[in-house]
Amino acid sequence: MNLKSRLFLILTLAFLVVSCSSVEVFKENTEIPIRKPYRSFVIVNKELEMQSFSDQLIDEMVKYELQKQLEAAGMVYDAKQPDLVIRYHSNEDLRQREIVNQMNPYPFWGYRIYDPWFFNPYSMNNRPRVSTSNYELLQVILDFIDPVQDKFLMTLTAVTEVTNPKNKPKRTLKSLKSATDTFIQQNQMTQ
Repeated sequence: MNLKSRLFLILTLAFLVVSCSSVEVFKENTEIPIRKPYRSFVIVNKELEMQSFSDQLIDEMVKYELQKQLEAAGMVYDAKQPDLVIRYHSNEDLRQREIVNQMNPYPFWGYRIYDPWFFNPYSMNNRPRVSTSNYELLQVILDFIDPVQDKFLMTLTAVTEVTNPKNKPKRTLKSLKSATDTFIQQNQMTQ
């Protein structure tokens, strides 16, 4: 392979990996900007034993993973005198979507040729063209609060869809990682 085809292949693969990300992170509720790097933190949900997810197992996983990710970024858990207070909660909303099955009744030949089998009442072509599917819109919401000024640094909301209940823990942790990475990136920019 020559250099141009390698470069094209690498860029195409990178685009596919980035475009397959199914988690979107929104930053909102910023009262004060990050002016200093935060080195210590406390998780309010852990200290007060608050449950923020409908499933207790997922809630415990989020507590553990949030602490682990921030400590991996160099921050220290300090329940007595933290630089940063973190509170998390979720929004788990069951929804339905309509799926329209567009079957082309005239494949390949258009309107020119009459197909008597197309109008057969026993064929597959008479199935309903609109169906519904259930999914859950999952939001992992992290509040980052400066305890000295008692104001929000930011609220990060990671949004994803869960179509299979078995995938919910995996999707929740992926959403948490996206939101935590966003905060860590902004916290490191102030150093």
